[in-house]
Amino acid sequence: MKKKAVILLSGGMDSVTLLALAIKQGYQCHALSFRYGQRHSVELTAAKRITSSKGVEHKIIDLDLSRFGGSALTDTHIDVPTTPSEGIPLTYVPARNTVFLSIALAWAEVLEARAIFIGVNAVDYSGYPDCRPEFIQAFEKTANLATKAGIEGDKFKIHTPLINMTKADIILTGHQLGVDYSQTVTCYQADNNGKACGVCDACLLRKKGFEDAGCKDTTRYSV
Repeated sequence: MKKKAVILLSGGMDSVTLLALAIKQGYQCHALSFRYGQRHSVELTAAKRITSSKGVEHKIIDLDLSRFGGSALTDTHIDVPTTPSEGIPLTYVPARNTVFLSIALAWAEVLEARAIFIGVNAVDYSGYPDCRPEFIQAFEKTANLATKAGIEGDKFKIHTPLINMTKADIILTGHQLGVDYSQTVTCYQADNNGKACGVCDACLLRKKGFEDAGCKDTTRYSV
């Protein structure tokens, strides 16, 4: 039997590359996405389309973090920034990766999967504290203290293969694995048809990644 893994899948370019890497490594993948009150759901449509094409089990969990607000991604009263800022940006969603990993851990224990993949990145990232190696190491330790499997010695591993890659590295890796980036949605404020705004941090990082990689950017931008 194939080894099993839970893959956190947003439908964006990083997480789709992550899924392709896990499949390449021989994992039986189970993809997990969240409808968490973000500004649009077209990224979830992308995630559904991609997992369906690969025959990967895919669950979407409803978890409305917009009830708390506090982020430009979950609070419509806060504009998505289009210029660089100092410190942690307004698009940071409080404790998002902690929450997502906790739910992924619960599903992994039920599946008897001991691998969890998350597409965090500490190179071309936007300053989020829950994308750092220190956080991942701390969560993995917590996972093995907080679960039946962990205390019985069947340890969980949090895999972060993209953590030290630039966006260009990720794109080149994805191309080698046959990822079609035109099917992904990365933009923080994409329209209902999946067209990217072209001016948010996520779009600017994506554009630069394709430029640095020397690859054609097939993203549909509004501007």
